[in-house]
Amino acid sequence: MNIVEIEKFGEVEAIKLGYGPIGPPFMSVYLYVIDGLVIDTGQRNMQKTVIELLGEKKLHQLLLTHHHEDHSANASAICHHHHIEASGHPLTAQKMATGFRILPYQRFIWGRSENIRLSPLGSAVESNRYKLVPVHTPGHSKDHTIFWEETNGWLFSGDLYLGQRIKYFRSDEKIFDQIESLKKVLKLDFDALFCAHNPCPQNGKSKLKQKLQFLEDIVGQVQKLKEMGMNHKAIFKRMDPGKDRWIKLMTMGNVSFVNMLRSAYQSDRS
Repeated sequence: MNIVEIEKFGEVEAIKLGYGPIGPPFMSVYLYVIDGLVIDTGQRNMQKTVIELLGEKKLHQLLLTHHHEDHSANASAICHHHHIEASGHPLTAQKMATGFRILPYQRFIWGRSENIRLSPLGSAVESNRYKLVPVHTPGHSKDHTIFWEETNGWLFSGDLYLGQRIKYFRSDEKIFDQIESLKKVLKLDFDALFCAHNPCPQNGKSKLKQKLQFLEDIVGQVQKLKEMGMNHKAIFKRMDPGKDRWIKLMTMGNVSFVNMLRSAYQSDRS
């Protein structure tokens, strides 16, 4: 069962895409269109739908928040169809030019990204009416970048948010980097939080603050137990509610709550 919805948040058009080959989608993805700018691309498994929905829109640039396949997969197709360039962080450009491996579950749910050469991001990306400032926000991935529109108080946040109390981490996520990125972004002036999976058109800054507090609490709990002399196995057993067994099995351990605890255990922040 696929989900396709178009939502309007003022001047921002949000296209919601959910791919479910044998049932409801595991997770829907949003891409955003504003004044000829497209931010992220949706999943490869819905490429035909994406191209049809973007249709005859007058687009002039595509921006990627990061390289993950649910955000980047249709960049090549969109750029080819509309004769435009895509831009992203240098690390995103490296991944998209050479390609990157994904696990079977990622291929099944999202589909593989097509390779594409990205143009570099400058200090700002401007359309006729808006100016988006890219801000590097590593943690979810090394290349993660958000786009801030100061005049209207918009934050196109990729996967920086997801939710106030997230349930899982990917195995390569870094909790200390996420905390620093959240602190950096919270210094900006914005209210609308255009998350790639969970848009919050109002009170977005408050919601990001809640996520920051949640991650800091996780780190505090783990480090306290570590100082008490507990090793990582004992800490994980004590703190892990054990509700993600199916997710861990399906993702071959790539996604789990323990991954968050493991990252918080690394007091050297490596």
